[in-house]
Amino acid sequence: MDASPLEGRTALVTGASRGIGAATALALDRAGARVAVVARGAEELAASAVALRNDPVVIVGDLADPDVPAAIAHQALATLGGVDVLVNNAAAAARLATVDTDAALIDALLAVNVRAPLLLVAALAPSMIARGRGSIINLSSVSGLVGTPRRAAYAASKGALDAATRSLAIELGPSGIRVNSVAPGVVDTALWAKNKAIPGVVESIEAQTPLRRWGMPEDIADVIVFLASDASRFVTGETIAVDGGMGRTLDVYGGDV
Repeated sequence: MDASPLEGRTALVTGASRGIGAATALALDRAGARVAVVARGAEELAASAVALRNDPVVIVGDLADPDVPAAIAHQALATLGGVDVLVNNAAAAARLATVDTDAALIDALLAVNVRAPLLLVAALAPSMIARGRGSIINLSSVSGLVGTPRRAAYAASKGALDAATRSLAIELGPSGIRVNSVAPGVVDTALWAKNKAIPGVVESIEAQTPLRRWGMPEDIADVIVFLASDASRFVTGETIAVDGGMGRTLDVYGGDV
């Protein structure tokens, strides 16, 4: 792939203040794109944006608010002049028994993991259609592909996002817009710091992963850059697992991730 496959293009990445989102924003920037980064925390987001060199745009907003996706899209379009790549990375997560799950939690997960991505697509697709091109990349999860205990509501939200990906690919494909999902496995981010301290967790995850290591944010970001670029010009409607093979072995190991 060209060293600057996204030269002259623009991208918007949600949940970009840390972890996979921050790594993705940096990877897209290095590939030549001008990136708008979105997150709730202003200070953390600004610190992440410092590493970007192509005149980044910082947009603070809470995607749990139903009015925020459209406002974010409006600001991005006004600043960038158009968005070629949308990365729906921001997510809410929960790990608990279904008997302890209530309506408020389910609504919170669906608001960020399903409603916000769809509203962002609704707001940004017209500009992509006008340009005759675009790449939308949704961040799914291995939990949406295989059964993982104590994650029924979260898995449902990610499964819904994968289903939306396929429908959007059919709907937007004739306009030159590709829509794909990336489904990470266990990635070594701050979200896993507490669990990593539990004895045996690191070894258990490695045993359930054929490549015998944890994923890193950069592992996911590199695949997102591929999907954003013309190298994947004939790929759409796919959910690509980037999990070191974990999704193929969880049923064998009886994993609890």
